Amino acid sequence: MPRTILGALLCFALCIVTASGQAASEPKPQLAEEVFKNVQVLKGISVNEFMGTMGFFAASLSLNCTDCHVSESSGDWGPYAADTPLKKTARRMIVMVNDLNKNSFGGRRAVTCYSCHRGTIFPKVIPNLAEQYSSPPADDPNEIEIIGKAPATVSAEQILDKYIQALGGAQRLADLSSFVVKGTYQGYDTDLEAVPLEVFAKAPGQRTTVVHMRPGNSTTTYDGRAGWIAAADKPVGLLALAGEDLDGVRLEAALSFPTGIRQALGQWRAGFPKAAIGNREVQIIQGTAAGGSRVKLFFDQQSGLLVRVLRYTDTAVGIIPAQTDYSDYREVAGVKMPFHWVVTWTNGQSTAEVSEVQPNVAMDASKFARPAPALSPKPAAK
Repeated sequence: MPRTILGALLCFALCIVTASGQAASEPKPQLAEEVFKNVQVLKGISVNEFMGTMGFFAASLSLNCTDCHVSESSGDWGPYAADTPLKKTARRMIVMVNDLNKNSFGGRRAVTCYSCHRGTIFPKVIPNLAEQYSSPPADDPNEIEIIGKAPATVSAEQILDKYIQALGGAQRLADLSSFVVKGTYQGYDTDLEAVPLEVFAKAPGQRTTVVHMRPGNSTTTYDGRAGWIAAADKPVGLLALAGEDLDGVRLEAALSFPTGIRQALGQWRAGFPKAAIGNREVQIIQGTAAGGSRVKLFFDQQSGLLVRVLRYTDTAVGIIPAQTDYSDYREVAGVKMPFHWVVTWTNGQSTAEVSEVQPNVAMDASKFARPAPALSPKPAAK
């Protein structure tokens, strides 16, 4: 089933200024109704936001694409346009929720699909006594928020300083000008088969990730200003990224050379309550990316290393999270780098395992050029 490969992506870089003194504009993303047929209530949003909206539905109802669309949709985008009872219901629900928020909450998004469904097709209407009298589940660290206006005991600046020192120190990080990663990638889009992975990164903020899949390579590129995704399983061969979509690749590129992370995000906040990931206590800070995305960074309280990044993206029906977990830090040219990371989002989960890192490699500018559009595989003959 074709889906997006979002993964943890992005670094921050402000719009450059042209010779005429005008800010260079971001590439204009294609709109959903320009790519898909039979779009009725979700017009005027980008293809990426449209796919994120589908992911919000999937997370809210625990359904996949072919549950709502016809079975012939698997491997072919055309049949997705066909109407089904669930699609018609979804349209009515979007209108209902929009009206509810407009008329009862002053236009604020107080209610979404997830408010009532919580992973079930039919909203529950009868209280669950077992849940009422059982011990509450452990807090989800992703849901921890700052309570009140009490001053933070440790500032975001101090936590970031500890992170830089844990990685090897500012000087060693400054000495790392580029690197090439080789390893494997596996996820829903590879049918859990491990396939070759390559990452090319160059300071201060350029990054290209290539996943060598059977239908064709999936390439995500950020050249320091603009970003693209070229993948055979996308609805279009080349997606130009903008706004919050661009934040993802900007952030990932910034994290490749962490001395620039302070400038990559703004509006830093600290003072989150205590939280843990597994059995490890973490410190949480929050920043805002250039495109408006809210980002949480989770650092191991003992080691100071970054263990999770959580980025929130707005869609037409609600906010969706994208989570990247880092582990297995090893030293490369005096700098600690994660050799294992897991990306989880509403459309799937993927795992990357690094086998080799080559530091300070000379790289041609073509590595970060706009990728060629990917060719979608032809649907099987029927």
